[in-house]
Amino acid sequence: MSLRLEARLRGRLVRRYRRFFADVATEDGETLTVHCPNPGSMLGCATPGAAVRCSTSDNPRRKLRHTLEMIRAGRAWIGLHTGRANAVVARALEAGIVPELAGYGEIRREVRVGEGTRLDFALARRRGDRRAAYVEVKSVTLAEGSLALFPDSVTERGRRHVETLERLRRRGSRAVLLFLVQRADCDRVAPADAIDPAYATSLRAAARAGVEIFALGARVTARAITVERRLPVAL
Repeated sequence: MSLRLEARLRGRLVRRYRRFFADVATEDGETLTVHCPNPGSMLGCATPGAAVRCSTSDNPRRKLRHTLEMIRAGRAWIGLHTGRANAVVARALEAGIVPELAGYGEIRREVRVGEGTRLDFALARRRGDRRAAYVEVKSVTLAEGSLALFPDSVTERGRRHVETLERLRRRGSRAVLLFLVQRADCDRVAPADAIDPAYATSLRAAARAGVEIFALGARVTARAITVERRLPVAL
């Protein structure tokens, strides 16, 4: 199951700054300022001089024509576009890639579940199960060896999502956290205790309360993000 990409612009990362900007030195000798669609710290994924690829938009309303899509680390491309994670998971849900989440007749996106809180998906109309299933997706880019870690910086928002899922589960709904690891060099996922112990504690408490936690591993290339396998989650 793949999401097509068109990341044809090749270059080297000069710097990433102010969260949403990056300078890229292209193969033609230009230095371009591009949009960086990743609000996290990008720990381990923002090394100056690393190979990158960018997509290109012809939308005249855009201030920056190019978008940073991926960066090379060792033998793997790392997908940096957090918005792509939701698109990939939407296709995975529609295709039934995660058997535990297959069979729902209705898939809604960006669902409001409280004051100022939204979750990525709500699933409904499953034969034999009247419960709604709420799904929050997290894009994972950080790794230590073959272990993928989330988050890459302290995330109050991420912790609120976990606590929201736990409340929904206690009220009788299914609640799911789904990690999409956007690099093919990892074989398992774990919370990053050293970076955000509060998030790790909340995640483990939610799992004990019945929140379901899954992970998918994806291979990122200039042409597609392809879900290749399920990954175990080490709590």
